[in-house]
Amino acid sequence: MISAVAIAVAILVTLILTFGRFAKSEAWCATVTPLASIIGSGFLICGPLLAREFGAGAIIAMTALLAIAYAAGGVVRYNIQYAEDHAATLDFNDRLAWTMRVAQILLAIAYAVSVAYYLKLLAEFLLKAVPGAPADHSVLSNVIVTTILIALAALSLSGDIRKVEHAAHTSVSVKIGLIAGLLTGLGLWWATNPALAIALPSVKASWAGLPMLLGLLITVQGFETSRYLGEQYDQETRIRTMRHAQWISSVIYILFLALLTPVLEPASRAEGVAGIYDVMAMVAPLLGLFVLGGALTSQLSAAIADSIGSGGLMVEVSRRRLSVRSAFLVASALSVAVVWLTDPFEVIALSSRAFAAYYAVQALIALWVSRRIGVGGPVLHAGFVLIGLVCLIAAMVGAPAEG
Repeated sequence: MISAVAIAVAILVTLILTFGRFAKSEAWCATVTPLASIIGSGFLICGPLLAREFGAGAIIAMTALLAIAYAAGGVVRYNIQYAEDHAATLDFNDRLAWTMRVAQILLAIAYAVSVAYYLKLLAEFLLKAVPGAPADHSVLSNVIVTTILIALAALSLSGDIRKVEHAAHTSVSVKIGLIAGLLTGLGLWWATNPALAIALPSVKASWAGLPMLLGLLITVQGFETSRYLGEQYDQETRIRTMRHAQWISSVIYILFLALLTPVLEPASRAEGVAGIYDVMAMVAPLLGLFVLGGALTSQLSAAIADSIGSGGLMVEVSRRRLSVRSAFLVASALSVAVVWLTDPFEVIALSSRAFAAYYAVQALIALWVSRRIGVGGPVLHAGFVLIGLVCLIAAMVGAPAEG
């Protein structure tokens, strides 16, 4: 019964998100890109990792992490509203202009690595059942990743960036459908087992868990893609839909972790997506397949979303000398280079810290702009300083959780 209901919910949610009236609206289309980037496979690994480090306090740790991410999102939203317009008035050699370029460089590095990493992990999932030597798998996975990136580039050339957004839209619809089915299955299992003995691990709280918690920032990162969709959407739309993306993803993260409560003990011993697969298979065999499907669609949608954000970033870095299509091609080429010239699994730590450093620089930019244009008082300035320091600490000591 659990499997049947989970399948029905997954199909229904996917159809609504794909063909529903609001699914074609500008607001939903603008929400999809940051939402796709935020919900990578991180939502599958957060539960076991937080359970291991914080025990029954895992949901509190997750709430704190989401609060940090939302505060960082607030900084980016402020910069969309005020820093973008102010940047257009700056001289090339203005120190603030150079600070903005540093932020762009940090994000360009992070995007190139993250796109390569997401697709590399997707390829590794696909190749799990294929026999062969690890070296052969590595080359084959690189070919798969390159093929996906070329296909996305071809989509952007065949029309405009909206076609790539449609690909993200489809993968997000399937992903959220699978997540809805997964959550429904967990909820039903809990509801139909009222006598279940819940053996929660004890609450753990130590400074040793802080680097891992800060390293998990990359699993709730992605909202900043709204900052680089200025060629498609106005400022008000991007600010509003970034909030929506963070709200939706926060509900998913918290609900998933809350429903994991009955199995928090075995979840704390799980290893990544493979471990959560075993936990879900214990609830209902088919839910294990939901985990694998969710992991694959999460990697694809997150990679597409970061590719779109990367293209928008290239437009800004080139001072609009590059068109959106040309910028997307450059960004795709950069990701292909990362795939073939590096091992994304080894350099993901660089990506994690580059994202955190980017948020820290965004906080500095927000403070700088606020003082220059006089929008915001001491309380807002203190908030910018606080989130900047937290992100700076994450950049320095955060453990690469997704690595």
